[in-house]
Amino acid sequence: MSELERNMSARECILGSIREHLAASAAHDAIEAEGLAEIPAPVEVTIRPSNGSRLSLVETFKEKLASVGGHCIVAHDEQEVVGALTRIISDLQKTPLRARRIALSNAPQLERLLAQVEVDVDVIETSPGTAELFEYDIGISTAQAGIAETGTLVLDSGRERHRLVSLVPPVHIAILEMKNICLGLGEALAAVQGSEAHEVSPTITFITGPSRTADIELTLAIGVHGPQELYVIVNDCEG
Repeated sequence: MSELERNMSARECILGSIREHLAASAAHDAIEAEGLAEIPAPVEVTIRPSNGSRLSLVETFKEKLASVGGHCIVAHDEQEVVGALTRIISDLQKTPLRARRIALSNAPQLERLLAQVEVDVDVIETSPGTAELFEYDIGISTAQAGIAETGTLVLDSGRERHRLVSLVPPVHIAILEMKNICLGLGEALAAVQGSEAHEVSPTITFITGPSRTADIELTLAIGVHGPQELYVIVNDCEG
């Protein structure tokens, strides 16, 4: 028997076995189908947290962010946000990360906040050029939403020039309003779009903890393709 004939014979055996088992299972399929017909169709539920669960969302976000190596600080007003920025920058200056040159996104409140930070730095620049960003130690931006389930930040570049500021410097500090923390991805995207059908930018950045990769000999490395430290200041402006 030739090689082709042996392959054809094996193929016929396989197909014959499939046909045999399909015929034998027909009766069982009918019984299962009859049972499934009695089960009501699942009701699609959309989870939307009430104001009463907002604190639990923050705690979940904080826990999930910590689990992927990020840091979360909850502030209750602008002065606490300034205090958190002061502590973060001051502590970083005691490390090899230096924290002497700070790049800001073009979010209007950032210049006001940094003007109140009582830490000696060399440069604070808003939206520096792409090539210049590689010379900065910290990038500071806001975030348009947060996802509690995964501790993820959602950055919509259509609303703020923060994509490179959040990705290039070795440290990223993000300021997130507590009211913009959502449970899951779908709710976060709906929040970014807004009630007035705001056109979502074609560039939305999702950030979950510091940059990490394991594509170099399967060894986990932090900060290869982005920041090695991520700090999120959650501002409870209604607190």
